[in-house]
Amino acid sequence: MEELARIAVVEDDATIRAVLEMALLGAGFRHVATYSRGDDAFAGIRANPPDIVILDVMLPGMDGFAIARRMRAESALSDARILMLTARTEPDDIVRGLDSGADDYVTKPFDRKVLLARVRALLRRGRPSVPAEGFDGLLVDESAHVASLNGEELKLAPGEFKMLVLLVENRGRVLARQRILDAVLADDRSVTERTVDVQIANLRRKLCEWAVHIETIRGVGYRVKA
Repeated sequence: MEELARIAVVEDDATIRAVLEMALLGAGFRHVATYSRGDDAFAGIRANPPDIVILDVMLPGMDGFAIARRMRAESALSDARILMLTARTEPDDIVRGLDSGADDYVTKPFDRKVLLARVRALLRRGRPSVPAEGFDGLLVDESAHVASLNGEELKLAPGEFKMLVLLVENRGRVLARQRILDAVLADDRSVTERTVDVQIANLRRKLCEWAVHIETIRGVGYRVKA
């Protein structure tokens, strides 16, 4: 329930920090912690792990990218959702934020209603995993290196299988092309980000109707819808 969700707001601008806190409290969120410095925020997040972190990028002490990376590296914090909030709007900045571990990215200036809707959407997401019971007819068994759809085994190339595992493991999260490339195709030095698009196209063709779950995020990458 929303009133039980723990939210950390990390923002060095006092006015924006106050606006965020008031918006969250006004929307029924009772447990809101605020921080103005990145190093203080990370210490506080470690001491009291939140469900969601609304995270500015440019911070004194430790920037938002570093906080996100360190959270994802620690098992006790890795389940927290990260919503980056920043004035940096260039695609490279968005990609860097997502690659650092952010689940969503909102640019300033922001609409409070939209931001609250994003927070609620993140709370509705469970932590993605490859489900042994399957996902809408898809079953991925990484240990056996087998994927099947509606009981029929899929004939996937090794790179396609790895890509499918990565996407389903991160269901609901946007994966930048470079992150997919690094995780799935890094051993092949001849590949480029365009290769990811080609592999996704092949994967969609083999997945037939299930391919509707794979969403293209223009200018960034792909995600499997939660």
